[in-house]
Amino acid sequence: MGEKRFVIGNWKSYKRFEEAKIWLDGFAGLYTPHDDVRVIIAPNFLCLEKTGEYLRSLDLKNVSLAAQDVSPFPKGPYTGAIAADLLKGTAEYVIVGHSERRRYFHETSQDVGNKVSETIDAGLTPIVCVDQPYAMSQLTSLNDIETDSVIIAYGPVESLNFRIPQTPEKIKEAAEFISQVHPKWPIVYGGALNPDIVDEYANIKGIAGLFVGSASLEAQSFHTILKAVCHTMNK
Repeated sequence: MGEKRFVIGNWKSYKRFEEAKIWLDGFAGLYTPHDDVRVIIAPNFLCLEKTGEYLRSLDLKNVSLAAQDVSPFPKGPYTGAIAADLLKGTAEYVIVGHSERRRYFHETSQDVGNKVSETIDAGLTPIVCVDQPYAMSQLTSLNDIETDSVIIAYGPVESLNFRIPQTPEKIKEAAEFISQVHPKWPIVYGGALNPDIVDEYANIKGIAGLFVGSASLEAQSFHTILKAVCHTMNK
């Protein structure tokens, strides 16, 4: 068994369940599991539960769901919030602190820390997003989190804003920096990835996988990225 790798698809605010079902059918026809590669798909809350039910019916090995966000509070009188405990049985992972959440919804590092704690307490794995130039403060806010069950998703803001991926050399440097702060947590890279360039990004030292946005909306393009990561595991 090798080191675990992750390929994460973030569907953001797209896809009703009917579209998610078509995506999963297409992906299932292409997919060959790899023992050391975990595929994680993040639908929106509207179709998360039904997508989970359909995914279980397909019985795809090593494919799991993530929620795109979570409440910083437990179950209780918090109108509009989705507590981590409510996600159990549907999602295994939760995306926390995405740059879009920090930018458009004004989430603070304290908010993110609370969400991470709630996620871990519910027995789920947080995928914590960090970016430059704020990585240090975002990472140190997690210093009190005592668990190995965290994935760090590094996504530089300029790559997201201008849709130009950061160079592999810069990503390697960022991974080294993050590992100095939290050496036990795997790091994935996300930012303007697409199938045409994925070979350059599938095997960067210190990176345990890829976090895919727009390119995950089509099953074929997402599968191409997944194949590139699996290929590096077979070398």
